[in-house]
Amino acid sequence: MNDIDARKACAARAAPPPARQVRRKHAPAPGLATGLTLGLALLLGGCTLGPDYSRPAIDIPASFKEDDGITWQRTQADPQAVLPGTWWSAYGDEVLGSLIERALQANQNIAAAEASYRAARATVAASEASLYPVLSLGASASRSRNLASTGSSSGSGTQSSLLSTQVSASATASWEPDLWGEVRRQVEASRGSAQASGAQLAGQRLSIAATLANSYFALRQLDIDIALLGQQERIHARVLDMTRASFQHGLVAADQVLVAQDNLESSIAALAASRAARAQYEHSIAVLTGVPPAAFALAPQPEYRFALPPVPLALPSQLLQRRPDVVAAERNAAAANARIGVAQAAFFPSLTLSAQAGYRNNSLSQLFAAPHRFWTVGPALAGTLFDGGARSAALESARAGYDQSAANYRQAVLSAFQSVEDSLASYQQLQGQARAFGAILQRNQQLFASARAQRSAGSTSELELLTQQLALLTAEQNLRDTQGLLTQSSVTLIRNLGGGWQWDEAQGTPASAPSSSTASSSTPATPHTTP
Repeated sequence: MNDIDARKACAARAAPPPARQVRRKHAPAPGLATGLTLGLALLLGGCTLGPDYSRPAIDIPASFKEDDGITWQRTQADPQAVLPGTWWSAYGDEVLGSLIERALQANQNIAAAEASYRAARATVAASEASLYPVLSLGASASRSRNLASTGSSSGSGTQSSLLSTQVSASATASWEPDLWGEVRRQVEASRGSAQASGAQLAGQRLSIAATLANSYFALRQLDIDIALLGQQERIHARVLDMTRASFQHGLVAADQVLVAQDNLESSIAALAASRAARAQYEHSIAVLTGVPPAAFALAPQPEYRFALPPVPLALPSQLLQRRPDVVAAERNAAAANARIGVAQAAFFPSLTLSAQAGYRNNSLSQLFAAPHRFWTVGPALAGTLFDGGARSAALESARAGYDQSAANYRQAVLSAFQSVEDSLASYQQLQGQARAFGAILQRNQQLFASARAQRSAGSTSELELLTQQLALLTAEQNLRDTQGLLTQSSVTLIRNLGGGWQWDEAQGTPASAPSSSTASSSTPATPHTTP
């Protein structure tokens, strides 16, 4: 819409409907009456320039590609199923819950995002204040001295000093009616930015909670690894001693001693790497909870059992409300759209209504006497005739800003679909790995039980028993590691689904997340321990 079309559209929306004309004697001129009526309508009602916002169009798939064959959820996505606000409680770990609660209160990234959100809300209030008149009071007092000279043309004369006092008190009111909707569009833009900031705050909270949960489960996975690697180290040390003794008696070659030494050193190196990784995860959890790493410690739990809660999978369209980053991108697009109207309003003149009243006198004691009153009132109309193309450039910049925000929104939606698909694919593959490693562990348990029985009967050597025990420990470690990765994958899936946060489009505010008890009515919240 160009400037002329916008002017005509505003005038058409602001003008009252035509009334039946009645001939009257001495009726005012039609042009004057119409002008006064139109001016009053524009003054009181105004119009709003710029395009009305609609969400950028994007193709949304009917279902996820990787949701087939998942045994832990319904076959069809449930659009009504939502995650509880405290989704981490479904894992049944009180230590994890307390850590996440501490992080949500003390994490500095969340504190920074919360401060940014408060600043955005203050910007909305400042924009809304422009819709109202400005009232001010003022008082002043001054005393001045002037020199006056008198005398003849010859240059002789005298000088006198004149002292004067000026005291005044006044009240001023001014108001700029929002004739073209510039202020209303600015309020709309500020609200969109504030809503985007609120979604970013929710995204930061979700990110911190999910990162802490994944770090915690990785630490517990390393607790199990350290315990199993410690057992493997002791067995390798025993095997090395037995191999050296056999070599001294000429029963084995020197190469077997070297192999035993390599196996022991490998287990020692793996154990050291696991301990270093655990320390790093512990430091990360400390920082996430807002405390220095030196003041934080988590006791090892080598017998930890990972739990997998059921995760309701919504329809792809639900990601548009459940993903804070998608909501933030969409709200930024809405704010950018409103700025187009702000830029278009700059092409039209502005009207300012102002009034001032007060008292002015040369004596403070008689300042408020009626004869010393003064007042002024009147409108002021101002418009820019030439600016070298600055307004056109600003309008083009606003339109380009909207196009950029719309593209960012579409990319955010595509990235959201990709992340969910990646999580579903990873979860499915880890489930298959867990089943395979579980079967391997069961067979190695049977083999170890058989080897131990044979050792008791004296039909096999201790070395063969230790070798089978090493195979059993390796199989158990593979299974426990896969279970830990599976639990972390479920956390990532919850994060990619938007956690327990949801946007209410009708109200333009975040929807309250249901508690664990309310969510359990549609989806069981009781976690099950992986075998």
